[in-house]
Amino acid sequence: MPTLILICLLLELGVAVFVLLGFLLIMEPRCVLRGCVPKKILVYGANFGGEIEDARNYGWEINEKVDFNWKKLLQKKSDEIVRLNGIYKRLLSNAGVKLYEGEGKVAGPNEVELTQLDGTKLKYSAKHILIATGSKAQRPDIPGQELGITSDEALSLEDLPKRAVVLGGGYIAVEFASIWRGMGATVDLFFRRELPLRGFDDEMRAVVARNLEGRGINLHPRTNLTELTKTEDGIKVRTDHGEELLADVVLFATGRAPNTKRLNLEAVGVELDKTGAVKVDEFSRTNIPSIWAAGDVTNRMNLTPVALMEGSCFAKTVFAGQPTKPDYNHIPYAVFSIPPLSVVGLSEEQALDQANGDVLVFTSTFNPMKNTISGRQEKTVMKLVVDAETDKVLGASMCGPDAPEIMQGIAVALKCGATKQQFDSTVSINKLSLREAKDKDFSDSFLS
Repeated sequence: MPTLILICLLLELGVAVFVLLGFLLIMEPRCVLRGCVPKKILVYGANFGGEIEDARNYGWEINEKVDFNWKKLLQKKSDEIVRLNGIYKRLLSNAGVKLYEGEGKVAGPNEVELTQLDGTKLKYSAKHILIATGSKAQRPDIPGQELGITSDEALSLEDLPKRAVVLGGGYIAVEFASIWRGMGATVDLFFRRELPLRGFDDEMRAVVARNLEGRGINLHPRTNLTELTKTEDGIKVRTDHGEELLADVVLFATGRAPNTKRLNLEAVGVELDKTGAVKVDEFSRTNIPSIWAAGDVTNRMNLTPVALMEGSCFAKTVFAGQPTKPDYNHIPYAVFSIPPLSVVGLSEEQALDQANGDVLVFTSTFNPMKNTISGRQEKTVMKLVVDAETDKVLGASMCGPDAPEIMQGIAVALKCGATKQQFDSTVSINKLSLREAKDKDFSDSFLS
């Protein structure tokens, strides 16, 4: 994970590394413990729900009632997290890293203080301090908010909810709605906008919304929650439209805030922005020359691989004598809804706003071959945004099976400055999604 790889880079450069765990200096292993790893395991599990349905038309004789054992998956997930955590701790230990568990804070420009689990305090000095404490889930300020949960708790619920309410329209909201629905729960998704996933390409947002509804998720656009009340039958949810419904679990996926409150940063002069994020320059350095920050705590581009890149650039800048700025261009990312959405580069709206000349948009919507047999009415949509003058591809997006894997490859092409003509002149593997894009209705194909 990003922190581990950063530490390995530092060790290779001959740097002494001290890691404080708790409220956290240097290291916050969220991706493994409470982030993308456990979430992706649940996404894999949820995908089998639709796969089992589709299998019937492929000749698999499956009983009408298929049982799902939530506790078994939860245990398997926990076992994998323990295994990975053990590997990382062994790697750190074998490399000579000193690992401390407790609550850390900055005590000065070159000093950190650790309160250990037994209450004793330790202080350490260093030429450089790196803040990499991530972010924390936020709760809406409504009556009964203590009855809801965040994604941290959602990853390890003791029982699978039969009725789930999700508040939010971003990654986490859409992904958990897909997870619980894929496992058989009734899911109601509430969000403030007309469509979920604000900031993504508008056309692709509409595709995701259609797919969520097609999978049986109840969408409530332009709707907020105003109150939660505990009852004998579950949690009563009230909306700003006067609606009421009952749920077994209410997930707040209403954003995250940089995890800086208890780090004592302002006391030592480190500047924070209005959200609490650590302000840094283009090399990830704060206004205090000895203190640096990387990852979600800086609220730049909050993705695990981006945190890795920022950490790597920090290591090269500070310890290898190679000043290196993070490059935020052409970074692919994905929403692991079912089916997933993935993008790289500019959306159509961003391209129209930023381009100096005309922009060409190529879109293909088709029913994947797999769905023609299974009978699933779920279209795959692919889109390219192209600079009309240079023919350079400015952005690509896809919603459909394997979209993240496909966009990862396309990201390399965009990073290399690929043109639309180069996409068109590339021979494809037959009967894969990119080939189907041409075969169906892509008037000017991705691939020949």
